[in-house]
Amino acid sequence: MHHRLAAVPHVGLVAAALCSLWSASVSAQAPRQTDADHYTRYELLAPGSAKFRIIYEVTATTAGATRYFNPIRRGSIATDEAVFDRMTGEPLRFEVVRGDIARAGGVRGADSTSEYIMVHLARPVPSGGEARIRIDKTYEDQRSYLAGGDTLVFTRPLGIKRNAVVLPVGYELTGVNYPSQVRQEADGRLAVSFINSGSAEVPYVVKARRVR
Repeated sequence: MHHRLAAVPHVGLVAAALCSLWSASVSAQAPRQTDADHYTRYELLAPGSAKFRIIYEVTATTAGATRYFNPIRRGSIATDEAVFDRMTGEPLRFEVVRGDIARAGGVRGADSTSEYIMVHLARPVPSGGEARIRIDKTYEDQRSYLAGGDTLVFTRPLGIKRNAVVLPVGYELTGVNYPSQVRQEADGRLAVSFINSGSAEVPYVVKARRVR
């Protein structure tokens, strides 16, 4: 179960007060959020829907942390969010909060007008240890996922080191602009994966067409 806290000021004093109370309970000098072992999988849903499922695996490494913040990219509509503890497989509680809450929680430079998924970890991160989590969500983004006729294009700047884009059933790859590995999954879908070896985002572009 989760709660979505509105990111706009007109929702009323109660929601604003709750956010302020939570911010006040977190030190302004909260340890900087750190993480590792990032992997993102983008599963393209029905062509024309502009929707794609995102499975994001990450390891929280900030000693003592009880929460982890994951940004919702600006311009994307997020739905169907779910979060799991990768050690036990159990679901984790979370809320969608404003960027000022994330900044107070250790996300340096978080934009106060952005939204974040605030995950409640199953246990505090031990010193020198980690907490592995999996975030599952669906984005709708007309700019990233385009389709017309029998063709589709997925284009998105990707900064995570390990990534995979999975085509819908019945589509074949016609082009990709970055060195990638292509493999067929058990259900027949093609997965296009790559490792970002640099420090900058890769402006990744995948093109495909329906198999006739």
